[in-house]
Amino acid sequence: MLKIRLSLGGAKKRPVYKIVVADSRFPRDGRFIEKVGFFNPLLPKAKKERVNLEVDRIKHWIDKGAKPTLRVSRILGEAQLYPMPPKGNNPLKAIPKKDRKKDNSEGEKPIVEAKAEPKKEEAKKEAPKTEAKAEPKKKEAKKEAPKTEAKAEPKKEEAKQK
Repeated sequence: MLKIRLSLGGAKKRPVYKIVVADSRFPRDGRFIEKVGFFNPLLPKAKKERVNLEVDRIKHWIDKGAKPTLRVSRILGEAQLYPMPPKGNNPLKAIPKKDRKKDNSEGEKPIVEAKAEPKKEEAKKEAPKTEAKAEPKKKEAKKEAPKTEAKAEPKKEEAKQK
């Protein structure tokens, strides 16, 4: 089966890819049939030197039955030579779990936010009250700590006198 895929080139930490037509049984950087472009991921997306495609040859190979890989189909989709592939599952691991639930239901998101906002305000009003109550307890705990230290010191002194 023919594939239009990327073949890795360049130096260490400096990848440059050739877009090649190759038999799927050959290794990634191995034998290929024809080079039809290149892709430099280090350049900004706005620069036209980032991707170079031989449009007529790519169309020729697609007509012959070559299937582009996912990454190449994205590149070709941006160049409007091939339909853009559907977006895959992109987990949101950087976002806390409680916030992920809101993002998952995008269709209901405005309703959830409208209901959630008054709750947040109520929670904010309640939060200072609980903090104010919690602070005196901390002070009491601090007052108790020196008492225990003061009691512990005479015992040490008594031990030293014996």
